[in-house]
Amino acid sequence: MELVLIRHAQPAWRTADGTSTNDPELTSLGQVQADRVAKALAAEDRPVDGLFSSTARRAVATARPIEQALGTTATAEPWALEIGPPDAWEGQPEDDVIRVLESLKTRPLDEWWEGAPGSESFRDFHTRITSGLEDFLGRFGGRRHVDDPARLWDVPDDGPRLMLVAHAGTNSVITSHLLGLDPQPWEWERFPCNHASITVLRSRPIATADMWALEHFSDVGHLLPDLVTA
Repeated sequence: MELVLIRHAQPAWRTADGTSTNDPELTSLGQVQADRVAKALAAEDRPVDGLFSSTARRAVATARPIEQALGTTATAEPWALEIGPPDAWEGQPEDDVIRVLESLKTRPLDEWWEGAPGSESFRDFHTRITSGLEDFLGRFGGRRHVDDPARLWDVPDDGPRLMLVAHAGTNSVITSHLLGLDPQPWEWERFPCNHASITVLRSRPIATADMWALEHFSDVGHLLPDLVTA
């Protein structure tokens, strides 16, 4: 089984009047990034057994050219949505939101788990992503191995190749979970990935079960240097 994680292209967090939006579309540069990643995936000329996307506008917009390039339709996966920012941030000056985000990074571990005031907590986010992932993989025959459920899996020998267009936080939690790492509330700091990047995880037989291996991480080889953003 192979899981291809694509981070959405550059989002337009800042609106024309300088305020912040919680569910942005792509910037013009982001549109170019999305087109480039779509061409790169199509150029691999390998079969894809399913294309999926978070329900966020930036993910849906990134998936659109991939759909066209691969000749398939993306299935919406609500569980894959990025951690929810506070509703109160909508329409606030973006510079103020950035200052709050930077200040939150200095908090102790226990406070990190609680998330930003008024937002989804990191505990709830981690549970949503990992349980959603396990249900998702279960549709294709991937399940936790009974003798070592924290690390090993059972997957079909001819498991599918699946693509998911999602987010930095979502993709980092998925990566940590499949690699069997202990959860942390800053997993996207442990696995930071660029906009429109490609990360590949593939199952491998081990003992009487299967493990997940990180084949590629945050690959942006399809982007020119001036198109790479984080």
